[in-house]
Amino acid sequence: MASNPVISVSKLDFPWETADPFLFCVHHDDAYPRGNAQLGPAAALDGRELGNDFAGKDGWRMYHGMTVPGFPAHPHRGFETVTIVRRGLIDHSDSLGATARFGGGDVQWLTAGRGIMHSEMFPLLDQVHPNPLELFQIWLNLPALDKMAAPHFTMFWSENIPRLLSSDTQGRATEVVCIAGRLGELTPLPPPPNSRAAQADSDLAIWTIRMSPRARWTLAAANSAATHRRLYFFNGSNLTIGGTLVPLSSMIDVRADAGIELVNGDGIGELLMLQGRPLNEPVAQYGPFVMNTEAEIKQAFADFHDTQFGGWPWNRNDPVLPREQQRYAKHADGRVETP
Repeated sequence: MASNPVISVSKLDFPWETADPFLFCVHHDDAYPRGNAQLGPAAALDGRELGNDFAGKDGWRMYHGMTVPGFPAHPHRGFETVTIVRRGLIDHSDSLGATARFGGGDVQWLTAGRGIMHSEMFPLLDQVHPNPLELFQIWLNLPALDKMAAPHFTMFWSENIPRLLSSDTQGRATEVVCIAGRLGELTPLPPPPNSRAAQADSDLAIWTIRMSPRARWTLAAANSAATHRRLYFFNGSNLTIGGTLVPLSSMIDVRADAGIELVNGDGIGELLMLQGRPLNEPVAQYGPFVMNTEAEIKQAFADFHDTQFGGWPWNRNDPVLPREQQRYAKHADGRVETP
Protein backbone atom coordinates (compact mmCIF):
# COMPACT_ATOMS: atom_id res chain seq x y z
CA MET A 1 0.00 0.00 0.00
CA ALA A 2 1.39 3.41 -0.98
CA SER A 3 2.32 5.71 1.89
CA ASN A 4 0.08 8.69 2.63
CA PRO A 5 1.18 11.67 0.47
CA VAL A 6 0.03 14.07 3.23
CA ILE A 7 2.84 14.60 5.74
CA SER A 8 1.03 16.99 8.08
CA VAL A 9 -1.96 19.32 8.35
CA SER A 10 -1.99 22.36 10.64
CA LYS A 11 -4.07 25.50 11.06
CA LEU A 12 -3.09 28.66 9.20
CA ASP A 13 -1.86 31.47 11.41
CA PHE A 14 -0.62 34.99 10.65
CA PRO A 15 1.87 35.16 9.04
CA TRP A 16 1.80 31.81 7.27
CA GLU A 17 4.66 29.51 8.19
CA THR A 18 6.91 28.59 5.27
CA ALA A 19 9.61 26.01 4.58
CA ASP A 20 13.14 26.46 3.21
CA PRO A 21 13.82 28.12 0.73
CA PHE A 22 10.84 30.35 1.60
CA LEU A 23 11.02 32.62 4.64
CA PHE A 24 7.63 34.21 5.10
CA CYS A 25 4.17 34.53 3.55
CA VAL A 26 1.32 36.87 4.40
CA HIS A 27 -2.19 37.01 3.00
CA HIS A 28 -3.51 40.57 3.20
CA ASP A 29 -7.29 40.74 2.67
CA ASP A 30 -8.72 44.17 3.47
CA ALA A 31 -12.22 45.51 2.86
CA TYR A 32 -11.23 49.15 2.41
CA PRO A 33 -14.03 51.72 2.16
CA ARG A 34 -14.33 54.36 -0.55
CA GLY A 35 -11.31 56.61 -0.95
CA ASN A 36 -10.78 60.26 -0.10
CA ALA A 37 -8.96 63.02 -1.97
CA GLN A 38 -5.58 61.85 -0.60
CA LEU A 39 -6.17 58.24 -1.82
CA GLY A 40 -6.66 57.09 1.75
CA PRO A 41 -9.84 55.75 3.37
CA ALA A 42 -12.83 58.10 3.56
CA ALA A 43 -13.40 57.04 7.16
CA ALA A 44 -12.41 58.20 10.62
CA LEU A 45 -9.05 56.83 11.76
CA ASP A 46 -9.85 57.27 15.46
CA GLY A 47 -9.01 54.25 17.58
CA ARG A 48 -6.28 53.00 15.26
CA GLU A 49 -2.62 52.73 16.24
CA LEU A 50 -1.49 54.72 13.23
CA GLY A 51 1.98 53.73 12.10
CA ASN A 52 1.41 50.18 13.33
CA ASP A 53 -2.24 49.35 12.62
CA PHE A 54 -2.62 45.59 12.14
CA ALA A 55 -5.73 45.07 14.29
CA GLY A 56 -8.26 44.74 11.45
CA LYS A 57 -10.78 47.23 12.89
CA ASP A 58 -13.83 47.40 10.56
CA GLY A 59 -12.24 44.74 8.35
CA TRP A 60 -9.18 46.71 7.21
CA ARG A 61 -5.78 47.91 8.35
CA MET A 62 -3.60 50.96 7.76
CA TYR A 63 -0.43 48.88 8.38
CA HIS A 64 2.41 51.42 8.69
CA GLY A 65 0.64 54.08 6.62
CA MET A 66 -0.54 57.31 8.19
CA THR A 67 -2.70 58.68 5.33
CA VAL A 68 -2.67 55.95 2.67
CA PRO A 69 -2.59 52.34 3.88
CA GLY A 70 0.53 50.35 3.17
CA PHE A 71 4.22 50.12 3.95
CA PRO A 72 6.25 53.36 3.61
CA ALA A 73 9.96 53.28 2.74
CA HIS A 74 11.86 50.39 4.33
CA PRO A 75 15.04 48.45 3.42
CA HIS A 76 15.69 44.84 2.39
CA ARG A 77 18.85 42.81 1.85
CA GLY A 78 19.60 39.15 1.11
CA PHE A 79 16.30 37.77 -0.19
CA GLU A 80 13.45 38.28 -2.68
CA THR A 81 9.84 39.40 -2.39
CA VAL A 82 7.12 38.03 -4.65
CA THR A 83 3.93 40.10 -4.40
CA ILE A 84 0.77 38.65 -5.97
CA VAL A 85 -2.04 41.22 -6.06
CA ARG A 86 -5.39 39.51 -6.55
CA ARG A 87 -7.58 42.60 -6.03
CA GLY A 88 -6.77 46.28 -5.63
CA LEU A 89 -3.57 48.15 -6.47
CA ILE A 90 -0.07 48.76 -5.13
CA ASP A 91 2.06 51.84 -5.78
CA HIS A 92 5.76 50.86 -5.66
CA SER A 93 8.68 53.28 -5.35
CA ASP A 94 12.31 52.40 -4.64
CA SER A 95 15.80 53.73 -3.99
CA LEU A 96 16.85 52.95 -7.57
CA GLY A 97 14.36 55.53 -8.83
CA ALA A 98 11.91 52.92 -10.15
CA THR A 99 8.18 53.16 -9.66
CA ALA A 100 5.10 51.15 -10.60
CA ARG A 101 1.36 50.78 -10.15
CA PHE A 102 0.17 47.19 -10.42
CA GLY A 103 -2.72 44.97 -9.33
CA GLY A 104 -5.70 42.94 -10.47
CA GLY A 105 -3.68 39.73 -10.88
CA ASP A 106 -0.26 41.30 -11.54
CA VAL A 107 2.87 40.05 -9.77
CA GLN A 108 5.99 41.99 -8.81
CA TRP A 109 9.18 39.98 -8.24
CA LEU A 110 11.85 41.97 -6.43
CA THR A 111 15.36 40.66 -5.81
CA ALA A 112 16.68 42.81 -2.97
CA GLY A 113 20.18 41.36 -3.22
CA ARG A 114 22.82 43.64 -1.71
CA GLY A 115 20.22 46.19 -0.68
CA ILE A 116 17.24 48.26 -1.72
CA MET A 117 14.73 50.58 -0.10
CA HIS A 118 11.17 50.52 -1.33
CA SER A 119 7.66 51.53 -0.38
CA GLU A 120 4.43 49.63 -1.05
CA MET A 121 1.35 51.81 -0.70
CA PHE A 122 -2.27 50.82 -1.33
CA PRO A 123 -4.03 53.76 -3.05
CA LEU A 124 -7.82 53.79 -2.72
CA LEU A 125 -8.81 55.25 -6.08
CA ASP A 126 -12.58 54.81 -6.03
CA GLN A 127 -14.27 57.67 -4.18
CA VAL A 128 -17.78 56.21 -4.59
CA HIS A 129 -17.46 52.47 -4.00
CA PRO A 130 -15.40 50.26 -1.65
CA ASN A 131 -11.76 49.49 -2.53
CA PRO A 132 -11.10 45.83 -1.60
CA LEU A 133 -7.46 44.73 -1.55
CA GLU A 134 -6.18 41.16 -1.50
CA LEU A 135 -2.59 40.08 -1.98
CA PHE A 136 0.06 37.57 -1.03
CA GLN A 137 3.57 38.65 -0.19
CA ILE A 138 6.10 35.86 -0.20
CA TRP A 139 9.70 36.15 1.00
CA LEU A 140 12.09 33.82 -0.83
CA ASN A 141 15.61 33.30 0.47
CA LEU A 142 18.70 33.78 -1.69
CA PRO A 143 21.67 31.42 -1.48
CA ALA A 144 24.84 32.80 0.05
CA LEU A 145 26.45 33.25 -3.37
CA ASP A 146 23.65 35.60 -4.52
CA LYS A 147 22.85 37.57 -1.38
CA MET A 148 24.91 40.52 -2.61
CA ALA A 149 23.62 40.45 -6.20
CA ALA A 150 22.47 43.68 -7.81
CA PRO A 151 18.86 44.55 -6.87
CA HIS A 152 16.32 44.09 -9.63
CA PHE A 153 12.55 44.03 -10.05
CA THR A 154 10.45 42.34 -12.70
CA MET A 155 6.75 42.84 -13.45
CA PHE A 156 4.54 39.93 -14.42
CA TRP A 157 1.42 41.49 -15.89
CA SER A 158 -1.69 39.42 -15.29
CA GLU A 159 -2.45 39.22 -19.01
CA ASN A 160 0.90 37.45 -19.63
CA ILE A 161 1.04 34.98 -16.74
CA PRO A 162 0.51 31.38 -17.98
CA ARG A 163 -2.63 29.62 -16.77
CA LEU A 164 -3.66 25.99 -16.91
CA LEU A 165 -7.39 25.43 -17.45
CA SER A 166 -8.50 21.83 -17.05
CA SER A 167 -11.72 19.90 -16.45
CA ASP A 168 -12.31 16.59 -14.74
CA THR A 169 -14.49 13.81 -16.16
CA GLN A 170 -17.59 15.61 -14.90
CA GLY A 171 -16.61 18.89 -16.57
CA ARG A 172 -15.71 20.61 -13.29
CA ALA A 173 -12.97 23.16 -13.83
CA THR A 174 -9.64 23.84 -12.14
CA GLU A 175 -7.48 26.87 -12.97
CA VAL A 176 -3.81 27.03 -11.99
CA VAL A 177 -1.94 30.34 -12.28
CA CYS A 178 1.71 29.53 -12.94
CA ILE A 179 3.80 32.33 -11.40
CA ALA A 180 6.97 30.25 -11.14
CA GLY A 181 7.81 26.66 -12.02
CA ARG A 182 7.00 24.70 -15.13
CA LEU A 183 3.56 23.08 -15.14
CA GLY A 184 3.11 20.44 -17.83
CA GLU A 185 3.62 22.26 -21.12
CA LEU A 186 3.35 25.69 -19.47
CA THR A 187 6.60 27.64 -19.16
CA PRO A 188 6.52 30.46 -16.58
CA LEU A 189 7.67 34.00 -17.29
CA PRO A 190 11.41 34.59 -16.70
CA PRO A 191 12.20 35.66 -13.10
CA PRO A 192 14.86 38.27 -12.28
CA PRO A 193 18.32 37.17 -13.45
CA ASN A 194 19.80 36.42 -10.00
CA SER A 195 16.62 34.94 -8.57
CA ARG A 196 16.60 31.54 -6.90
CA ALA A 197 13.88 30.66 -9.43
CA ALA A 198 16.36 31.21 -12.28
CA GLN A 199 18.56 28.37 -11.06
CA ALA A 200 17.97 25.07 -12.85
CA ASP A 201 18.19 22.91 -9.71
CA SER A 202 15.80 24.99 -7.58
CA ASP A 203 12.61 23.01 -8.44
CA LEU A 204 10.86 26.21 -7.42
CA ALA A 205 7.14 26.69 -8.03
CA ILE A 206 4.59 29.28 -6.96
CA TRP A 207 1.06 28.50 -8.12
CA THR A 208 -2.43 29.59 -7.16
CA ILE A 209 -5.12 26.97 -7.64
CA ARG A 210 -8.85 27.68 -8.03
CA MET A 211 -11.26 24.74 -8.12
CA SER A 212 -14.95 24.63 -9.01
CA PRO A 213 -17.32 22.95 -6.55
CA ARG A 214 -16.51 19.20 -6.27
CA ALA A 215 -13.78 19.46 -8.94
CA ARG A 216 -10.96 16.90 -9.04
CA TRP A 217 -7.43 17.69 -10.14
CA THR A 218 -4.14 15.81 -9.83
CA LEU A 219 -1.04 17.68 -8.74
CA ALA A 220 1.88 16.01 -10.51
CA ALA A 221 5.07 14.99 -8.71
CA ALA A 222 7.91 17.51 -8.43
CA ASN A 223 11.37 16.88 -9.86
CA SER A 224 12.99 15.78 -6.61
CA ALA A 225 12.02 13.93 -3.46
CA ALA A 226 14.18 16.47 -1.55
CA THR A 227 11.85 19.32 -2.60
CA HIS A 228 9.65 20.95 0.01
CA ARG A 229 6.03 21.27 -1.11
CA ARG A 230 3.41 23.08 0.95
CA LEU A 231 -0.23 23.89 0.17
CA TYR A 232 -2.22 26.68 1.83
CA PHE A 233 -6.00 26.17 1.71
CA PHE A 234 -7.35 29.69 2.27
CA ASN A 235 -10.79 29.80 0.63
CA GLY A 236 -13.58 27.22 0.35
CA SER A 237 -15.39 24.72 2.55
CA ASN A 238 -13.27 21.59 2.72
CA LEU A 239 -10.82 19.69 0.57
CA THR A 240 -9.67 16.09 0.27
CA ILE A 241 -5.97 15.65 -0.52
CA GLY A 242 -4.72 12.16 -1.24
CA GLY A 243 -7.67 10.76 0.71
CA THR A 244 -7.15 13.06 3.74
CA LEU A 245 -10.03 15.43 4.58
CA VAL A 246 -8.65 18.93 5.15
CA PRO A 247 -10.63 21.81 6.72
CA LEU A 248 -10.53 25.40 5.53
CA SER A 249 -7.62 27.57 6.73
CA SER A 250 -5.14 24.71 6.71
CA MET A 251 -1.46 24.41 5.84
CA ILE A 252 -0.66 21.05 4.29
CA ASP A 253 2.80 19.58 3.86
CA VAL A 254 2.78 16.93 1.15
CA ARG A 255 5.33 14.61 -0.39
CA ALA A 256 6.86 16.17 -3.48
CA ASP A 257 7.76 12.88 -5.16
CA ALA A 258 4.17 11.70 -5.63
CA GLY A 259 1.21 12.81 -7.70
CA ILE A 260 -1.67 13.83 -5.44
CA GLU A 261 -5.37 14.09 -6.25
CA LEU A 262 -7.15 17.17 -4.90
CA VAL A 263 -10.93 16.87 -4.50
CA ASN A 264 -12.74 20.11 -3.71
CA GLY A 265 -15.81 20.33 -1.49
CA ASP A 266 -18.84 22.56 -2.01
CA GLY A 267 -18.18 26.10 -3.18
CA ILE A 268 -15.12 27.55 -4.86
CA GLY A 269 -11.87 26.23 -3.38
CA GLU A 270 -8.59 28.15 -3.55
CA LEU A 271 -5.04 27.25 -2.59
CA LEU A 272 -1.55 28.71 -2.79
CA MET A 273 1.31 26.27 -3.43
CA LEU A 274 4.92 27.04 -2.50
CA GLN A 275 7.56 24.52 -3.58
CA GLY A 276 11.33 24.43 -3.77
CA ARG A 277 14.48 22.50 -3.03
CA PRO A 278 15.82 23.67 0.34
CA LEU A 279 19.00 25.71 0.44
CA ASN A 280 20.11 24.00 3.67
CA GLU A 281 22.11 27.07 4.63
CA PRO A 282 22.19 28.88 7.98
CA VAL A 283 19.72 31.76 8.24
CA ALA A 284 20.45 34.90 10.24
CA GLN A 285 17.52 37.30 10.12
CA TYR A 286 16.86 40.59 11.79
CA GLY A 287 13.81 42.47 10.53
CA PRO A 288 14.24 43.24 6.82
CA PHE A 289 17.73 41.71 6.50
CA VAL A 290 18.29 37.99 5.86
CA MET A 291 21.87 36.76 5.72
CA ASN A 292 23.84 33.68 6.78
CA THR A 293 25.70 34.98 9.85
CA GLU A 294 25.21 37.50 12.63
CA ALA A 295 28.31 39.33 11.40
CA GLU A 296 26.65 39.80 7.99
CA ILE A 297 23.54 41.18 9.71
CA LYS A 298 25.67 43.72 11.58
CA GLN A 299 27.33 44.65 8.29
CA ALA A 300 23.91 45.11 6.64
CA PHE A 301 22.92 47.60 9.36
CA ALA A 302 26.22 49.42 9.00
CA ASP A 303 25.91 49.60 5.21
CA PHE A 304 22.34 50.85 5.43
CA HIS A 305 23.37 53.49 7.97
CA ASP A 306 26.19 54.67 5.70
CA THR A 307 24.53 54.49 2.28
CA GLN A 308 20.75 54.15 2.75
CA PHE A 309 21.17 51.60 -0.07
CA GLY A 310 21.41 54.40 -2.59
CA GLY A 311 19.28 56.98 -0.79
CA TRP A 312 15.63 57.86 -1.17
CA PRO A 313 14.91 59.97 -4.27
CA TRP A 314 11.26 60.73 -3.41
CA ASN A 315 9.93 63.74 -1.49
CA ARG A 316 7.95 61.62 0.98
CA ASN A 317 8.38 58.18 2.50
CA ASP A 318 4.93 57.00 1.36
CA PRO A 319 4.68 58.21 -2.28
CA VAL A 320 1.58 57.46 -4.33
CA LEU A 321 0.97 58.04 -8.01
CA PRO A 322 -1.74 60.35 -9.37
CA ARG A 323 -5.27 58.99 -9.26
CA GLU A 324 -5.50 58.86 -13.06
CA GLN A 325 -2.31 56.78 -13.49
CA GLN A 326 -3.02 53.37 -15.01
CA ARG A 327 -1.03 50.19 -14.36
CA TYR A 328 2.57 50.66 -15.47
CA ALA A 329 6.19 50.28 -14.40
CA LYS A 330 9.11 52.66 -14.82
CA HIS A 331 12.41 50.90 -14.27
CA ALA A 332 15.64 52.33 -12.87
CA ASP A 333 17.07 52.68 -16.38
CA GLY A 334 14.08 54.79 -17.46
CA ARG A 335 12.39 52.01 -19.43
CA VAL A 336 8.60 52.19 -19.18
CA GLU A 337 6.33 49.18 -19.63
CA THR A 338 2.58 48.75 -19.50
CA PRO A 339 0.35 45.68 -19.63
